[in-house]
Amino acid sequence: MLRYEKRTREHATKLAAMKSLTIKEEAVDDAILAVALLRSRPEVEAHRVFLLGHSLGGSLAPRISAADPAIAGLVLLAASARPMEDAIVGQTRYLHSLDGKLSEEEKAQLEELSAQAAMVKSPELPADDTVLGVPGSYWLDLRGYDGPKLAASLGMPMLVLQGGRDYQVTESEHATWKQALSSRKDVTFKVYPELNHLFVRGQGKSTPQEYSQPGKVEEAVLEDVASFVKSH
Repeated sequence: MLRYEKRTREHATKLAAMKSLTIKEEAVDDAILAVALLRSRPEVEAHRVFLLGHSLGGSLAPRISAADPAIAGLVLLAASARPMEDAIVGQTRYLHSLDGKLSEEEKAQLEELSAQAAMVKSPELPADDTVLGVPGSYWLDLRGYDGPKLAASLGMPMLVLQGGRDYQVTESEHATWKQALSSRKDVTFKVYPELNHLFVRGQGKSTPQEYSQPGKVEEAVLEDVASFVKSH
């Protein structure tokens, strides 16, 4: 197994200064190179390399696989199906609602985020403008991308997993993947009701504070991923 940090984590300062950053540079290129690296290893069966993506990585997995159709299969963990700008607004609204009310300050923040999300969708968005913290070039690279629709056109088996307590990627998004891939016999779906975005067990509404608590990925998730890979 090969696991690595994406560029915006490892080189955050350097990439923050880029005025033309795209999702391709942040995530897609390195994933393709990682698959190629694995295939070059003598201990790896080159035709049996699977791609596993979590969150943004899961959302982009179809795009990565479209660029490398020889990938043996996909595992999508908490893969977003909605545009990223909409996810930012939705996640913020969820967090503000945890105490059961919205303050005037929170309402103003949501209005500002919604306005910026609308800018992202605008046909007049400049590539060098900064919106929601990243260059317009980033949003333009994502424009029109539909992960579930692209996944339906790929000829490889897939495993799509979702935590039932995930507030960042919701069960309704999992349902979108399921609907898009409903005609496929080689795609498996599973929801784990008590797991959060990190596939760690918990109770009640999920909060960001959970992420700072020691925990581990549920063993059943690891077993399901291993069984899927072995079965193909």
